[in-house]
Parts: sequence; structure tokens; C-alpha cells
Amino acid sequence: MKITEPTPGAPCWVELGTSDVDAAKVYYRQVFGWRAETDPRQEAGGYTTLYLGAAPVAALTPLYAPGQPTAWTVSFATRDADAQAAAVTEAGGRQLMGPMDVFDLGRFAVLADPEGAVFSLWQARSFAGAALLNAPGSLGWVELATRDAEAAKAFYTRVFGWTVGTHADYPQWGIDGADFGGLSALDEFYPDDVRAHWLPYFAVADVDETAARAAESGGMLLVPPTDVPDGGPRVAVIRDPQGGSFGIHRAGAEG
Repeated sequence: MKITEPTPGAPCWVELGTSDVDAAKVYYRQVFGWRAETDPRQEAGGYTTLYLGAAPVAALTPLYAPGQPTAWTVSFATRDADAQAAAVTEAGGRQLMGPMDVFDLGRFAVLADPEGAVFSLWQARSFAGAALLNAPGSLGWVELATRDAEAAKAFYTRVFGWTVGTHADYPQWGIDGADFGGLSALDEFYPDDVRAHWLPYFAVADVDETAARAAESGGMLLVPPTDVPDGGPRVAVIRDPQGGSFGIHRAGAEG
């Protein structure tokens, strides 16, 4: 990720909605060394911030809606959550949770693109988002898996104004050419029940070591450590014990 601080239109935060917050605290501490702090206020609903040292890097939440799957959600920074959410619906997406204030921290909305890939918006007030990006143990890349790449390009460039670059036949999302993510096609090799989704990748110092630790701690390797062709980074994709999927890549390696 060439963007290293919260920037309008770029990823600024990730949170895992999970069926077992306490188990997730243990798992992600073992994998990344994250420290968990749960907001004690009843109205916070058990929201748990994950820290690397003193830096907030991600969060855990209980599942709030019936049928909600355990999954990571990527938040994109915005100057105006209400206007951005309206732009999403005008472009064919849906509002799953309309813009709402989160204490004095910021304004938040949950949306889905036309294919159903869920993402959120964050309009910062007192909380800007992740204090670390692209450093070991923090968010380093985001990837949209979709069955209609051209429709996805049209939607996200319209809503966010992203640039779309290509490296080794892999379209990359960016802000004025500063890339932060990519687009992966859900082709005929994927089962029909695999829906469009955003997948966060966390940067790590050693992909093989982290993948081994993730598996030993109860996770499943969906993609074992692999070198991306044509000089790309080494990556792996993991499913945690509750079913939340995420990727890892070697820190400092651009997508």
C-alpha cells in the first residue's frame, strides 16, 4: 500500500464481526501480537479495539444482525459519509446501515456494491482510523473479489474517483495513482456460493512464519504461502477459527 495514513477514498480501518469475540481476541493475539481493549460502555455494544503497541490497527465486534456471517469489513475514509452513501445508492449499491454518529469519534455507514460486496465509510472526527498502515502487524492491502470486473471498475471509480492501474494483469485501485488495493476475478474455478467480497491483507515480516502460526492457532490456510508472479510479494490467505478470512503479505512489498 502506497498510502500510509488515513486519506479520503482510501482504506483507513478494518473490523471483524465475529461469532466469538473472546476467542478472536486470543487468536489474533497469537497470530499478530495484537492487544485487545473492549469499550466498557453499554451503548458501545462490546466494540473491541485491537492495538499493536499503542497504535490502534483494527477492531472486533459481535455479530449484530441475524444471519450475519463472520467476516472482516474494510472501511474507506470520507469527508462526508452522507454524501458518499448517497453516491453509492445512485451508482446502484445499497445502504445496509445508513450514516450514523459513533460518539464523538466519527460518522459511519455500511454499504454494499451492486454485486453485494460489503464495505463501510468512515468520516473521522476525534478518531482518524488505523495509526499504522503497511507496517508489520497492520493493514497493508485490500482486494475486491468480484464476478464482474468491468462493472466493479465503473462503480468504484464513479463513487470514489479511484484510479485503476494494471500490473501483471491485476487491476489495482489507487488515489491519484497511489495504489492501495486490487481486483481479483471470481472466475469459473470458484464455487457459485462464493460471493463478491473485500479481503484485507495484513503486512507481516515473514509470511511463512505467520501462516504457520495462524494454522497452529486453529486457523485454516486457504492459500498457502505463495510468491506472486512477476516480482509480486509473497502472500497467503487464512480463515480464522470462526470463519473470518484475511490475507497476509510481506511488509514493504507493493502489490
